Amino acid sequence: MKIVYLASARDDLVWMRRYYVEVFPEGTSKAKNQFRATESLLGLNPEIGHSTEWDSVREFSMPNIPFSVIYRIRKGRIEVLRIWDERRSRNQDIV
Repeated sequence: MKIVYLASARDDLVWMRRYYVEVFPEGTSKAKNQFRATESLLGLNPEIGHSTEWDSVREFSMPNIPFSVIYRIRKGRIEVLRIWDERRSRNQDIV
């Protein structure tokens, strides 16, 4: 299934990339590989993420890195709403 990153997720991707380049460069390769594996897994198994409190929104926690993919399935595609840094407070707007 096609994966589309909404504007809010693009900002999160910039943050994730900056975090690994500036703060934790030794984890960059591992994070990049895990992110690509997650994209592939979601594309093949869109229902793999667990349900959330938001209607039609799912979450998949990327193994071994502190980020989750917040997404919904619409019109035959996966819309990524956020790439959530799990160290952040859940009180902030996610969706």
